Amino acid sequence: MEAPIEQALVDPMLAEMGENLNKAIQILEDGQREVADDREKRKYSRKDIPGPLQGGGQDVASILQLVQNLMHGDDEDGRWEHRMQNVGEQGHMALLGHSLAAYISVLDRERLRKLTTRILSDTTLWLCRLFRYENGSAYYHEDDREGLLKVCRLVIHSRYDDFATEGFTVLGSRQPVVYQSAACRTGLGQYLCSQLGLPLSCLCTVPCNTMFGSQHQMDVALLDRLIKDDMDSGRLPLVLIANAGSPGAGHTDKLSRLKELCVQYDIWLHVEGVNLATLALGCVTSSVMAATKADSMTLTLGPWLGLPAVPAVTLYRHEDPALSLAAGLTSSQPVEKLRALPLWLSLQYLGHDGIVERIRHASQLSQQLLDHLKKQASIKTSVEDELNSPVVVFRFSQDSSTASSVGSVEGCLGWEREVQDSLNRWLGERLVQLVPASGVDVVDLEDEGTCVRFNPLMTAAVLGTQEADVETLVARLTEIVPLLCATLRLRQEFREEVYRHATLAYVEDLGWPGLGAIRYLPKSEEPDAGRRQQEVEKVNSDLLRKLKELDADLSFSTGPEFGPEKNCVFVGMATEDLDVAELVKTIASLGKDIEESGKLLENMTEVVRRGIQEAELQLQKASEQKLMEEGVLRQIPLVGSMLNWLSPTQSSVKGRTFNLALGSLDTTEPTYSTRTQTGGETPPATPTSTVSKQLPGHKLFRRGHGSFDAPNSTSFLSPSETSQSWGPQDGSAGFPLQAEPILTEADTQAPEAGHYVR
Repeated sequence: MEAPIEQALVDPMLAEMGENLNKAIQILEDGQREVADDREKRKYSRKDIPGPLQGGGQDVASILQLVQNLMHGDDEDGRWEHRMQNVGEQGHMALLGHSLAAYISVLDRERLRKLTTRILSDTTLWLCRLFRYENGSAYYHEDDREGLLKVCRLVIHSRYDDFATEGFTVLGSRQPVVYQSAACRTGLGQYLCSQLGLPLSCLCTVPCNTMFGSQHQMDVALLDRLIKDDMDSGRLPLVLIANAGSPGAGHTDKLSRLKELCVQYDIWLHVEGVNLATLALGCVTSSVMAATKADSMTLTLGPWLGLPAVPAVTLYRHEDPALSLAAGLTSSQPVEKLRALPLWLSLQYLGHDGIVERIRHASQLSQQLLDHLKKQASIKTSVEDELNSPVVVFRFSQDSSTASSVGSVEGCLGWEREVQDSLNRWLGERLVQLVPASGVDVVDLEDEGTCVRFNPLMTAAVLGTQEADVETLVARLTEIVPLLCATLRLRQEFREEVYRHATLAYVEDLGWPGLGAIRYLPKSEEPDAGRRQQEVEKVNSDLLRKLKELDADLSFSTGPEFGPEKNCVFVGMATEDLDVAELVKTIASLGKDIEESGKLLENMTEVVRRGIQEAELQLQKASEQKLMEEGVLRQIPLVGSMLNWLSPTQSSVKGRTFNLALGSLDTTEPTYSTRTQTGGETPPATPTSTVSKQLPGHKLFRRGHGSFDAPNSTSFLSPSETSQSWGPQDGSAGFPLQAEPILTEADTQAPEAGHYVR
């Protein structure tokens, strides 16, 4: 809406409404581009705090400001643009349709009837021609399942003559059956049964082909047998729900054969799926073209064309308008017909060429990605035998004998399958973070497992995906695949290295996308299981903290937030040059250092406690000895001072000093005699870390950056070895360390030649 609306409109109310809508959208969109400081300021605005309704009311700008704060007030990371739909001019037209619908609803009844009839007939005609559905009627609905629900009611009214008068009692004579593919969206059949008041026994799920044909298409031969069995048991086959683009992988059922089967047994065929969008293109595959012969189909034009808040459309063919009215597919209320108004405006704004171009652009993006994936090693795609698949599903697989294959992943069973699923889940989540404009997501398929899905027909128009985004996606994928290959290859080596250390335990967690999980097991004689568990938890917590401080290309974490394994260290993705043996050895050494440090602290605490008790006893004995030597009178302050002045005494009680390292009470006599303090025992040595050192500019745990046994490298020397061999670590290199001399009284005098004072 580049030109002002009032210039093209005669009705001042319409002009004012259009301008107000433009201003409102402009205010909201301008607010999205404000800086983070303003966003933080708005977050704590008093206007966001719920309170009583103001008596005087507020102006439009204040209300829109409040709406803006509620929309973007919680975006602390500033990533709102990745969650907002790309609303362009066509989106504004759809939003205008909702305002117009409310405005038009106040017209007089006759004028409203004529207007809604025109809007409904135009929109239905355009959609039927655009998607090659001849002589069809349309039902517009907000919930994309509601159209199928109303179609089922229509079929029930058609097949049960007395249903309008007798109700559900007529269903007891012949129980209806609704057939759906096993690849249909989850919960669809249950929703239909609950809304129709039917038991779940009326729902029949038809498996996909398991031995012959595509693994994702409905088994037509099995469906034929199921229908015959139901008819022989007195049940009435009613509706068959087929896919033209399954929700998971975009596969299309054999619609031609299904239509023949439905004609044979008088069953209503309903088709839904994202591939129905390709019916608007000039070149349509035969499998999707067969959907035009179905009795009904549901179209979701909103995501296909990037239109916000437009209804879904169910096209159907039925000759009895009375039954359509009874089923709710048509309405005598003109206001309900205004549901089509946003779509009516948007279709006119885009035009036939604009609609086709958007769908073609999405299909070309799929083909572009598919061409690149066929050249990728260790990447397998799952597509049908069609030239133009609008949905691309791919997964990482170590079996790279072929660049792509159709069907399930072979040779990947048991734990290998689960491990690859975890890696593919991580791959999909990583691609979503790196290339959010691509619209990829993670999907779990029964046969393939966890895969990454690219479905531009549902996301490209909304996110504004372009060819450059696909190229970026391929580039990021090319960078990540070697990381996945290295991690998968090194997992077994990591497990074997862990088993070589008695103090380490390998924790089996197939759902972790990384090298694996490891737990340090400290030696403990504690009989209480709870205390032992606390000790294990503390040691592994400190171990994780120290590993995070290392300068390495590995990530260490506590694992999944709600994972079953606790008190262990999870190692992330690995590169090809990772030295697994050195990594595990470092973890074991760090764990040992932490354990010994903890025990040393506990031992010192106990020694000091006992030393204090012993010191108290010695001091008490010294006090008693002093009392015996000096007498009671000398302990009285005034009398004792006088006696000490008249007859001084020499006490035999010596001074005492408490040695914290040994926890003992020593005499101060050696201190005063030699001017130095020495103990009777040598304190326990503090454990020294044996963590590997890396060369400047190099990361830890990499192969080819130094040998452990090489005498000319300090990469893997412990701090104690380094200090003994190569001198001080304070930067003063070049002088070998000497034993520190014991200071004597002579050493405290002025230094002479050849002497130095420490």
